[in-house]
Amino acid sequence: MSINYETDTISAIATPFGTGAIGIIRMSGDKSFEICEKIFSKKLIPMKIMYGEIRDEGEVIDEVIVLPFKSPRGYTGEDSVEIQCHGGINIVRKILEITYKYGARPAQRGEFTKRAFLNGKMDLTKAEAVADVIEAKTAKFAVKSAANLTGKLSQKISEIYKLIFDLLSKIIAAIDFPEDAEEPDYKYIEEELEKIIKETEKTVVVSRGSNVLRQGVKVAIIGKPNVGKSSLFNILLNYERAIVTDTAGTTRDAITEVIDIDGIPITIIDTAGLRDENLTDDIERIGMEYTKKSIEESDIVLFLFDAQTGICEEDEKILALAQGRPVLKAASKSDLTDKVYADCINISNVTGKNTERLKEELKNLICCDIEGETEFITNERQQNCLNRALIACNNAMSGVRSRQVQDLISIDIKTALLELGQIRGELVTDDILNNIFSNFCIGK
Repeated sequence: MSINYETDTISAIATPFGTGAIGIIRMSGDKSFEICEKIFSKKLIPMKIMYGEIRDEGEVIDEVIVLPFKSPRGYTGEDSVEIQCHGGINIVRKILEITYKYGARPAQRGEFTKRAFLNGKMDLTKAEAVADVIEAKTAKFAVKSAANLTGKLSQKISEIYKLIFDLLSKIIAAIDFPEDAEEPDYKYIEEELEKIIKETEKTVVVSRGSNVLRQGVKVAIIGKPNVGKSSLFNILLNYERAIVTDTAGTTRDAITEVIDIDGIPITIIDTAGLRDENLTDDIERIGMEYTKKSIEESDIVLFLFDAQTGICEEDEKILALAQGRPVLKAASKSDLTDKVYADCINISNVTGKNTERLKEELKNLICCDIEGETEFITNERQQNCLNRALIACNNAMSGVRSRQVQDLISIDIKTALLELGQIRGELVTDDILNNIFSNFCIGK
């Protein structure tokens, strides 16, 4: 997206395609008012909700509500107009095409939010939060993402940025103006770097929770045929998704669905049962290969065995396939026996016994590596910037402790400052911006 291209007036549909009560067409740019007044039955009054008709060459297209925003008060910081029409897809498309006819061009992915960033309406952390809110898989992730819209992440980065900036200013002042400023004491630099490193490490650590909330985890349910995997799968989903019969080998493929456990998106994989028998059924054999692949790709393995027989040699062989991965063991069909297994969860797919406990144990297993709670969400780009800033600060600390000249130490401190500046968007290239906003939907 070229710089000149960004000065055009853009237009796009801002609501999902399909039939609905309302459809919204959004325009932004210097010609937004001019274009709208060519097709709207009334003269626009900025910041006033207006009711009228969209017309094209005298033909009434639809009755609409128009919201005109004068720069810099709209979402993008430019003159902008939102047209709310009836939600039929043909009507929405027709009005969009008319805006093109009178001078707008199709908006690119994320271009409205990109313009908001370039026009100073939001920093880059808030802009990226817009995409997170839209793409949130769970309500909890949406709430955390919305916190970034209010500036939670930006505030935290600003706090660390100021600590680094103040320290760097003192060092640079002594380098550039030795007659007027003294070099700060190495002990002082070390103490300030310790504060900076501590705050940066805390932010890096809680980013693990961001990754879990954003990406979720994969949990593969494994075990022998007819041990209750599909029944448990259906119970966890709370509806009949997988076919359940008394016949061994019913499940031939790996079936996946996503559930929400306390705000964590968990992809549950129902797998084909594993057994040693020489199979003549090619489909079942392929299904077992899919099971092994699912185990390899999973973050956690939920191993089921029959509570009536306990863990036998065949079960041990299945468990061996999950070596190196966290395993949660569950004894199924516990309603058919008095046996109780202390090292696992005793469940019943018939009575629903311990289903909630199973979910809680899954959650505990997922969250065992997450330290602390955070008010904000970080994405991969932000985490990489934080990690590089932390490395630079640690390099600077090594320089301080070995009493390097402060001119050299300042290079690493400045690197940390630049990395944090990238998070907020103060120092960012066009390529990075285009990559970020290309992941947005059109119209946002």
